[in-house]
Amino acid sequence: MATDWVRGSRADVIDAAMLIGGRWVEAEGRIAVHSPASATQVVGSVPRGSQRDAHGAVDAATRAFVGWSRTPIADRAAILRRAAEALIPGEADRAVLLARETGQLLSEANGGVRGCARTLAYYAGLADTFELVAELDSPNGTVRVAKQSMGVAILIVPWNAPTRLAFLGLAPILLAGNTVVIKPPTEAPLALLDSIAAIHELFPAGVINVVTGPGDEVGRELVRHPLVRKINFTGSTTAGKEILGLAAETVKRVSLELGGNDPAIVLEDADLEDAVPELVRGVFGLSGQMCYDVKRIYVDRATYPDFVEAFRAAAGRLVVGDGLDPTSTMGSLISERQRQRVAGLIEDARAHGGRVDVVGHQLDPASWADGWFHLPTVVTGVDEACALVAQEQFGPAIPILAYDTVEEAIERANSTEYGLGASVWSRDETRAFDIARQIQAGSAFVNIHRLGASGDDMPFGGFKESGLGRSHGLIALEEQFEVQTISSRRPPG
Repeated sequence: MATDWVRGSRADVIDAAMLIGGRWVEAEGRIAVHSPASATQVVGSVPRGSQRDAHGAVDAATRAFVGWSRTPIADRAAILRRAAEALIPGEADRAVLLARETGQLLSEANGGVRGCARTLAYYAGLADTFELVAELDSPNGTVRVAKQSMGVAILIVPWNAPTRLAFLGLAPILLAGNTVVIKPPTEAPLALLDSIAAIHELFPAGVINVVTGPGDEVGRELVRHPLVRKINFTGSTTAGKEILGLAAETVKRVSLELGGNDPAIVLEDADLEDAVPELVRGVFGLSGQMCYDVKRIYVDRATYPDFVEAFRAAAGRLVVGDGLDPTSTMGSLISERQRQRVAGLIEDARAHGGRVDVVGHQLDPASWADGWFHLPTVVTGVDEACALVAQEQFGPAIPILAYDTVEEAIERANSTEYGLGASVWSRDETRAFDIARQIQAGSAFVNIHRLGASGDDMPFGGFKESGLGRSHGLIALEEQFEVQTISSRRPPG
């Protein structure tokens, strides 16, 4: 773990600084970071950044942009490769830190941390064949289409996967020659800060900046700053709409990865022995707190009783507890507020006649009240009018619904304003692909739907109110450039 960003020497408590213009700096106040697995445990703290800090970071990034954008893309890629190597030695400690501040399983945190180096290396590899200037075969004369770096980019990341999502945004931003100001989540900023501490000195000062603090103050100021050219945001649809409105004031470029209410359609020929455990992983991964976790399951009516019985039994084997305990198979929710929201949706389903089955096991009942834990919950006997079905629950509660025809299942799957992910489960892959093609979602999976299903090279984003633009893959790099057409006209005749 890098130490120059840490203030003080208390064991297991990380009092961090923020990065502006190549220097680790403080603020007047601090924000404590608590463990969701034990609310009385302080993991660390970060500076309570202000509007002034936001402006200072944008100014630093603006100054650094001139030199960084003129650095050849091959040289920028070489720095990304070195940064990928620099991340690896601290991965184990960083994963523990991430598990402590998010409440997720250590295995989940390991995946979120170890993917960062891979993402940097992947984007560095794109530089070998990426065309910055292409010439068109045009009858009008010489026509060249060039890609220009945009300028200062803002990267706002959520608490559920802060390291992974930050680097999926950071890598294409930097390779494109842009500079960046990162706004970490206040709930879980520490592992991300440690990741940046491990690599920032490889880049010119001001290329990477990090400002911690409240979203309604720091985040809003960054979004509205007139020198910011591109906003990259992952979070709720409500927050995304607000950002879009603020960005319109100065017509900024915006990429939004927003909420999801992902349906899974289980066909009559699905292999339940394979599908059920996979769907349990897809529903309860990160305790149900992932944008493309499965949020609704539609099952062919003839298969429905067997599926529900098998799903309840499989979910009933989950053990909920501290993510650092190797016997836990599901961690905590991020906060009491989130736990109360999930509980409210479950009670609403019960009030609307739904059957509610609370399953799974408490790892340590004696310490249960200390953390924001919630047992897996399976709900049947409800329809799309139920809030648990219509809304994004973002927690370990899943409604399972029966359908009579595939056409009906597709219509119901498409009936919300969300469109992030979806899945189809069948032994007939050709048929499943055809059905998936009819679902209004940015990512449609066949016989898989869980953390890790969307690779670095696979475009990812939402339809409808689930977002704008795409992350992952070549398209994410292209979206970090402005496109300029340069032409000269041939004389007539």
